[in-house]
Amino acid sequence: MTSTVTPRPIILDCDPGHDDAIAMIMALANPQLDVLAVTTSAGNQTPDKTLRNALSILTLLGRKDIPVAGGAAKPLKRELIIADNVHGESGLDGPELPEPAFAAVELTAWELMAQQIQASEHPVTLVPTGPLTNIATFLLAYPHLKPRIERIVLMGGAAGVGNWTPAAEFNIFVDPEAADIVFRSGIPLTMCGLDVTHKAQIMDEDVARMRAIDNPVAQCVADLLEFFVIYHRDPKWGFDGAPLHDPCTIAWLLKPELFTGQDCYVAIETQSEMTVGMTVVDRYHLTGKSANTHVLFDLQRERFVDLLAESLEAW
Repeated sequence: MTSTVTPRPIILDCDPGHDDAIAMIMALANPQLDVLAVTTSAGNQTPDKTLRNALSILTLLGRKDIPVAGGAAKPLKRELIIADNVHGESGLDGPELPEPAFAAVELTAWELMAQQIQASEHPVTLVPTGPLTNIATFLLAYPHLKPRIERIVLMGGAAGVGNWTPAAEFNIFVDPEAADIVFRSGIPLTMCGLDVTHKAQIMDEDVARMRAIDNPVAQCVADLLEFFVIYHRDPKWGFDGAPLHDPCTIAWLLKPELFTGQDCYVAIETQSEMTVGMTVVDRYHLTGKSANTHVLFDLQRERFVDLLAESLEAW
């Protein structure tokens, strides 16, 4: 007798964004995950563009059945910062994406999250790969649903140096007040920060491997990667390839054995002019505070690339 494993219900909250799009493609390629909804935040581009990009990717994948909702237009207390220097004018420069074949639902991101979490038979995992504004707004608006959240697996932060300021990673820097709410929520957290995502590099030969997969989704990903590599060629970063930040969240959900991590107390700096947006990671338990986050530090890069290729072959 074969036993069936119930797919893990997740909600993707993203700001597509090349690596967000690839994370979405990976999640939907793997039946171990049940994507209940996609919600979008501002971040890599403006909110109208990130919403359109999510609809375009789902159209490419033939998944018009997944409800999509747009979220907050700006951070909780700050003006919006976008990363158009990384992701281009559209937020997904590189491939020719289809026009969205369906529209977002008439709900906000947090309303759609609440609807799906209430209706789910099992606790839901939230997977934010952009600024945490929508997640924080949901937690403030629906505190009674917190027990229905199994875990939050996020891309953001760093135990070491930042990538937007010397101290801060982009997603946390955009809305540190939202991040503070999330990290104080008491919900189990997994943090895919720069320490691990900078090791999830895609090299030229990996891009060629994706290009050789003969289906439209793989070709789109190859186009995304070729554009994404351009920004990361800058010698200041010291990269051999391009780091795939956001797909680390999906890879950890699918194959946590590829990663090494440590349970740590993590706090968010919201005040200091020099270190605002910093994720202060207590690796040595110096604060005496209980760990609130499983922080990832390393991964098996070759097996990570294999997982991406296998996901693309599934299309």
